[in-house]
Amino acid sequence: MKIDGKPYRTIFPAADGASVAVIDQTRLPFAFELKTLATLDDAAVAIRTMVVRGAPLIGVTAAYGLALGLRADASVSGLDRAVDTLAATRPTAINLRWALDRVAAKLRTVPTPERAGFAYAEAGRIAEEDVESCHAIGVHGARILGDLHRAKGRTINVLTHCNAGWLATVDWGTALAPIYVAHDAGIPVHVFVDETRPRNQGAALTAFELNAHGVPHTVIADNAGGHLMQHGAIDVCIVGSDRTTASGDVCNKIGTYLKALAASDNRVPFYAALPFSTIDWTLDDGVREIPIEERDGREVTHLTGRLADGGFATIEVVSPGSPVANPAFDVTPARLVTGIITERGIATADAEGLLSLYPERRSLSNLSKR
Repeated sequence: MKIDGKPYRTIFPAADGASVAVIDQTRLPFAFELKTLATLDDAAVAIRTMVVRGAPLIGVTAAYGLALGLRADASVSGLDRAVDTLAATRPTAINLRWALDRVAAKLRTVPTPERAGFAYAEAGRIAEEDVESCHAIGVHGARILGDLHRAKGRTINVLTHCNAGWLATVDWGTALAPIYVAHDAGIPVHVFVDETRPRNQGAALTAFELNAHGVPHTVIADNAGGHLMQHGAIDVCIVGSDRTTASGDVCNKIGTYLKALAASDNRVPFYAALPFSTIDWTLDDGVREIPIEERDGREVTHLTGRLADGGFATIEVVSPGSPVANPAFDVTPARLVTGIITERGIATADAEGLLSLYPERRSLSNLSKR
């Protein structure tokens, strides 16, 4: 994807060949800045503070962070310490643990002096795979939008929640990838962008992306989605996922469940778009089994924005002294999900649907044995 006509990825090897550069997403949409990650702690802090965010990008950053940690200590204890440090940064997104487990498992047979270089190269391979997967998600998902356009003969209105675009991955995105592919193919699409409180990833990041790519869109308050569905203004909902169970339950940014309920009530198709690395084959019941991250209440009580004079300020918006809860995610049960868009195609949101796309997982899935 491009910023001011120049192609960028969210994470890429730095010029020194030893560190990595990332887009600092805490500075968007008002400032586009790159940040260098040179150490394990740099990577851990970037993930924890959401300099980088989005399940696929978190996974890739963790893989690079592991390589950076091994440059300082490539021993078995150093490897274990790096894995534990990175795994503790964000508990909900399964891609983080998946990437760490993949790299660590391969490193066990690599000679100690070669581990850092091997891990750095493996992180690069994971990044390339993510780009390919996300583009494939876009191709499969664009067929849904194309079919809707042919059936309705007009611009297709898509509702999305949070940011599941290229800023949440290495490139292309998950939920936004079908929109980019459709738009580039000449299919007229318009996106209703949930602001996505409390961190406003929709208003800040999704809108930034769509602006940069020239995709027509409108930012709406989070609570407006149901109203628009009631009045026929939404043709389809597409969201991302931070963890999806083997049974098709979808964990995504807080507020997604409410959109799915409204979509079900108004017979609006509701899809989740995600790569294979987001599926947790060990879990069956997302509501009860997926750990939900509880973030700092200050994200709810305070807002930061740009002033009329171009400066920035952080303001308090909640009554002082009031207790605040800030769960970062919720789980949409599979019964509310029309389908799951992956790099291999579109599956029904159930065990058989997912296993039809990933038959190699059948012997490992608890659900397939019932």
